[in-house]
Amino acid sequence: LDQEALTSDHHGPIAVRRDENQRPEPVQAQYGARLKSVETIPTPHQPLRGVVMLQGRSESVLGVAWRRAAALGVRESGGIEVRRSVVEQDDKVGFFPAVSRLSAAWAGAGWLSRLWWVPILALAMAVRFYGLTAAAIWGDEGSSLLLSEYAVDDLWFHAAHDVHPPLYFFMLRGWIGLFGDGIWSIRGMSAIPGVVAVGLGIWLTRLLSTYRAAVLAGVLLALYPTAVRYSQEVRMYSLLAVWLLAATLALVYWVRRPERTRYLAAYVLLMAAGFYTHYFMALCVMVHWAYLGLLYSSQAPGRRLLLRPAWWCANVLIVVLYLPWLPNLVDLVQHVEQLKTGGDIGWEDPVTLISVPSMIWQFMLQDEGIGFWTPLFWSFPLLLIAVVGVTAWRDREAHRPAGLLALFFLLPLLLVYAVSFISPVFIERYLTAYALGLPIMVALAIDRLPKRLSRWGAAFLVLFISVELLGLKSNATVDDRDNFNVPVEFVNRNYQEGDRIVLSDMLWYLSYVYYDQTDAQLQLYTPPKPDGTSTRPNAYGFGTLVDQDGGRIYLDSLSVLPADTRRVWLISSTDLPDDFAPIPTDWRELLRQDGGGARARLFVLCRGPEPSQPEGCR
Repeated sequence: LDQEALTSDHHGPIAVRRDENQRPEPVQAQYGARLKSVETIPTPHQPLRGVVMLQGRSESVLGVAWRRAAALGVRESGGIEVRRSVVEQDDKVGFFPAVSRLSAAWAGAGWLSRLWWVPILALAMAVRFYGLTAAAIWGDEGSSLLLSEYAVDDLWFHAAHDVHPPLYFFMLRGWIGLFGDGIWSIRGMSAIPGVVAVGLGIWLTRLLSTYRAAVLAGVLLALYPTAVRYSQEVRMYSLLAVWLLAATLALVYWVRRPERTRYLAAYVLLMAAGFYTHYFMALCVMVHWAYLGLLYSSQAPGRRLLLRPAWWCANVLIVVLYLPWLPNLVDLVQHVEQLKTGGDIGWEDPVTLISVPSMIWQFMLQDEGIGFWTPLFWSFPLLLIAVVGVTAWRDREAHRPAGLLALFFLLPLLLVYAVSFISPVFIERYLTAYALGLPIMVALAIDRLPKRLSRWGAAFLVLFISVELLGLKSNATVDDRDNFNVPVEFVNRNYQEGDRIVLSDMLWYLSYVYYDQTDAQLQLYTPPKPDGTSTRPNAYGFGTLVDQDGGRIYLDSLSVLPADTRRVWLISSTDLPDDFAPIPTDWRELLRQDGGGARARLFVLCRGPEPSQPEGCR
């Protein structure tokens, strides 16, 4: 069966039954009618007979069968198994008459009906570009920008000492070369892949399910708060989502047409690109192997995809393509302690029983939900997990689409949660690409509900979108007067030649560099610990960006500033205790500006005879 062509049909699954005694009879359906009858769709070795009348277009049973067999599934016994009819598909979304009328209008719009996904992508773009520049650049984004400034050879070296592979930084370097380093430009490079990821999610859903499920998935993905947030950061997470979804698409196409090796070739390239973007791409490998394992028992002994040499060769090729970077990964693993010293890893809180529901709240609401009413805190995440689990459990379609999506969402979430009991890495941004499986799965679950449960489906959809909208509001709520750029710009306006600027934390330093317009040599305050241990960064993690200039950048004590220093800007957190305490007694504060959790203070150093002291001491 031409399963690839079958899946391109714009209508839901049709009801069929096998009939070995009937012979072929040419038929023609009238355009625009609903499904009237379907008598038989036999196996490829049997004749066809019947009439299919589909809303919006008409075709022979043969055409429909060849386009829809992949969704229906062919059993080894020779028949085709289905679960519901087009009539039921139409009826079960009747709880949204407006949606049904809109779908009918699109279906009758000719070539325009093929562009139904355009408004959804327009929504995704509007949401991701809205408020794109509202929040200030923060430390992680600043590290991306510093890395992208290096020449190609140096970038490869420093990325090897960072906690992420180099592909995103190379792409960012080229992007800045073309479009500049304005905040709209650099964040736009993440927003665009975020929109592409929504398009890929629609494509994947349409391949696995119905047109209506794809529309629902597109809307839910467009409004998904965690996806929107990380489409607005100068980091690699939206790009990772593109590689994940595209590779999963290629895998699904190959599962349906295993003789077409071009799908595996595309899969290899996409997976390799993902590995060069983020180390958590390894979770995608586990998802895909688990999915093929899920299909294993339903496939004939000679047709099991998990055992096909082509599949194993594809995975070997991925490793081969990754070999140039593999020594750097091995070296990084051997220097985990250096990464912990610099605070690049090991700063995460240990996981607890509430970590999983809290993570789901972060995906949906951009809030951990810790202060919520306890029944509410537990019920909504557990409801989502139950919907995912039940939909996957009840999936009886040949290629187990719900099983794939459930694995895509749940396996990385639970695996990283389990690993975090040993080494905490349970962080929202590391999992946001895999969290895209949740809205797709919700769309699939709602689309599959029978008519008698349609009201519950409508209520659940409204609930899900309502929470998403609250999460988007949380994302968009930014006080322009309370951003980190506010104190930096304050320093820029009041800076005088010869002033010193000292920052108390590496994350402040990384973001300060982007906004700094002075000619001062920024310095990083690195006081020794009480036991004498140095707090200076090393050559790994963020330290790789400054360590080569450590002699000029690191400042272990305020007392070792040059004797001719007259004014010092201290940039620290607004939290107590003071990062720079104790301040020398001969320093006098003149100016102060807070913003974004940081505080900029100007001190004059009142040293020497009073007549020679700078203005502000007298």
